[in-house]
Amino acid sequence: MNRPYIFCHMMTSLDGKIMGGYMDTPEGGAAGDVFYDIAFGRDPYYRHQGWLSGRVTTDDNFTFYRRPALDENAPTVPEGDFVAERAAMYYVSVDPSGRLGWESNTLTYVDTTAHIVEVLTGRAGNAYKAFLRKLGISYIIAGEDSLDYGLALGKLKALFGIETLMLGGGAALNWSFIQAGMCDEISVVIAAAADGSPTTQSLFMARKGLSGTAPVGFALQSAQVKDGGSVWLRYLVKNQKQEA
Repeated sequence: MNRPYIFCHMMTSLDGKIMGGYMDTPEGGAAGDVFYDIAFGRDPYYRHQGWLSGRVTTDDNFTFYRRPALDENAPTVPEGDFVAERAAMYYVSVDPSGRLGWESNTLTYVDTTAHIVEVLTGRAGNAYKAFLRKLGISYIIAGEDSLDYGLALGKLKALFGIETLMLGGGAALNWSFIQAGMCDEISVVIAAAADGSPTTQSLFMARKGLSGTAPVGFALQSAQVKDGGSVWLRYLVKNQKQEA
């Protein structure tokens, strides 16, 4: 396979929400610990080399909607991709237009530190690429006007040695990868809590212009009861494109 094996690992409430007030309950906290231990604990289940999220998820958790410090008069950068360094763990952010306001080339999630890799398209300008280079942040170009999933994933494997990649939201990105036939497995930790929010993102959501609503089936691989009444479910994705 010329791309990494991709598993979508998420925590949800009982009503399928991937964020919200339920996370602050004791049951949500217990499920959060289970979620983290599976992916990043002392004995991680998947032993992956990176995790990938979309721009909004990145802004919500790491860059907090800061604006990048751009120099519109920066010298023209070389064409193509930029590999700043190789690392044991990568955080891959899909940021087609180049909008995230990073301050460092690494981030730390709980006690996991990762080198940042930006996935850009041709819409990202020279000033933004120069900004990333100045910080020592790696980037790849995958598509001109919209994300080329296959190209992006192929480059992540070839340039950074990523054999297994965790897909970590948001809802629209999760679903778009499934619809594109680029997600192999679903891993979901369900907390024994809910908050009933009518506006919070669910595990998967279609977005106009990004993905459709073709139904997808899943094959259950395992179900385990975990701490705090949470459950961990693993499914393989039945790739409709391969089965057609």
